[in-house]
Amino acid sequence: MEAIDSITEVLGLDGPIARHLSGFAPREEQQHLAEAIFSTFEKGNVLVGEAGTGTGKTFAYLVPAILSGQRIIISTGTRHLQDQLFYSDLPLVKKALSSGVTTSLLKGRANYLCKHRLKRAMGHPALLDDRHQLHLRTIASWANSTKTGDIAEVMNVPEDSMAWSFIVSNEEFCSKHEFEDMADCYIHNARKKAQESDIVVVNHHLLCADLALKEQGFGELLPSANGFVIDEAHQLPDIAAQFFGRKFSSRQLLDLARDTVGEQLQEAPDMRELRDLAQELETGIRHFRLAFPIEPGRDTWFSVRDTAAVDRELERLTILLGSLEEALADAAPRGKGLESCHKRAVIHADSLKRFVDNPADGEYVHWYETYRTGFSLNMTPMTVSGPFQRAMKGMTSSWVFTSATLAVGGDFGHFCGQLGLEDIRELQVDSPFDYTHNALLYLPEALPEPQRSSYTTAVVDTVIPVLEASEGRAFLLFTSYRAMHEAARLLEGRIEYPILMQGQMPKRELIEAFQEAGNAVLLGTSSFWEGVDVRGDALSLVVIDKLPFGSPGDPVMSARIDHMKKAGGNPFYEFQIPQAAIALKQGVGRLIRDVTDRGVLVLCDPRMRTRDYGELFITSLPPMPITRGLDEVQQFYEKARKSLDEDPVES
Repeated sequence: MEAIDSITEVLGLDGPIARHLSGFAPREEQQHLAEAIFSTFEKGNVLVGEAGTGTGKTFAYLVPAILSGQRIIISTGTRHLQDQLFYSDLPLVKKALSSGVTTSLLKGRANYLCKHRLKRAMGHPALLDDRHQLHLRTIASWANSTKTGDIAEVMNVPEDSMAWSFIVSNEEFCSKHEFEDMADCYIHNARKKAQESDIVVVNHHLLCADLALKEQGFGELLPSANGFVIDEAHQLPDIAAQFFGRKFSSRQLLDLARDTVGEQLQEAPDMRELRDLAQELETGIRHFRLAFPIEPGRDTWFSVRDTAAVDRELERLTILLGSLEEALADAAPRGKGLESCHKRAVIHADSLKRFVDNPADGEYVHWYETYRTGFSLNMTPMTVSGPFQRAMKGMTSSWVFTSATLAVGGDFGHFCGQLGLEDIRELQVDSPFDYTHNALLYLPEALPEPQRSSYTTAVVDTVIPVLEASEGRAFLLFTSYRAMHEAARLLEGRIEYPILMQGQMPKRELIEAFQEAGNAVLLGTSSFWEGVDVRGDALSLVVIDKLPFGSPGDPVMSARIDHMKKAGGNPFYEFQIPQAAIALKQGVGRLIRDVTDRGVLVLCDPRMRTRDYGELFITSLPPMPITRGLDEVQQFYEKARKSLDEDPVES
């Protein structure tokens, strides 16, 4: 009990966090979550905890993690959040607690520079043009000073530059380094430091890659730990599905072909046939892509596997990959680079064979996706609950799953079912923000059904007077790119506020432009529904065009729905509605980000009022007044402006 008391005191009014963090306000919700997490670490069990926006869940798990005296692995949803946690939040809490715990940051191999590969890349024939040479020189200059080798430190080379794939650490190449080279290997040093640290910060992709390796019996990427904290846990099921499945892509094959050319020049200049076979494979990749519809898309493999063009080009691609694999087998003894290429060719050939030979095994969804010039063939597990549970039970660790969006109408059943979680403790702490007084939910009437062609036009007509009342300062969130672009065209010339749209510039720059403008209207799709934090007056209106149901044309969702129907379930109520409710909660979470924020949430979808499931969506949201009248929205903003005029310091 004393330990729990100390957790509460640490996060209390007179505690060390308050003393070290200006503006920190104690929150009972944060303290309750922290107490539950500390108890989970002590007892070695599993906690699923939803923490409403503003709870401060990061400190709620960092404090008990540091005070537990155990080795804890913390996993976040993205590398950006991972960096923020490691470089900002964790040092602050550690300093406040005067703690000597050791910490480390660990990312996937492809996030680290390999000096050996950088040296080889400088003369690679695929990187000889001026733009790629500039990127390589920038990376080489940074390489002379970096201590971590983390490529996130490089700000002047675009993320999509081809140069990155030639210079980051590579499993097959780097695993062949001589032992004495390891002292100079960034990924080796990062993993070594993680093995020696009390708290290790990772991301979900690396965590799931580690669990998948353990499932396959191929070793591990992460050190053993007493406890795991999974932040942004609502993202975990989808990410886990990627790693417990398989992917065969044009990008993998192109990288193999280009690396083969580079290594042939370095290690076997007399084996010109390798270069010829690699170039033939590149041609085969292009022909295979052209066998699919021209417009990028995704569908089940069954929809195309029997078409003459796909069948013909698949056979040709298989032969070309096999020929390159055989030639690389002969060349492998000539050097580490060619040996690495041979191993990759074997893996890719095996992935293609598995995909083609087992298209109806019932355990995996077989589907394809095409891009402008590329493709991927995917095997996604129908459910990850089995492999995830086997991975969990293989480790004697406590687990904490936390997010602002895990429950649907107060029920955690959907999330727990996705991961097969049983015998767990559940905790839901509400947001400490005053939604009752600071927010308003507007459900406009007289909108057509969402499937009508006139729907987006009606949404824009409905939203314009709300934008005038809010004086811009709005996020308009859409469930499709088509609707977003249509709305942008319809708004042009009809509002006096700056219009920003996803895709105009990188996401971070777009958010900065939005905040600087102070009265802008930003249009976005799925990537703006979560992970975007705009506090203060710049954002006081969030409009959502439709309930975010998954596309029925998505091959994975379609297969899972069919699977549930065959098992006697009701996929709409058991799967589609919970998925949509969690996504909606993420979008709604953009509105109120601080205790003084005020704003209106507009849910345009008439199904919120006309369908029996509308109530479930509403009960999943923070409690706020509901109106169907524009006049009440206008009064809300008038009252908010008066409040600001009377007490400008508060804002």
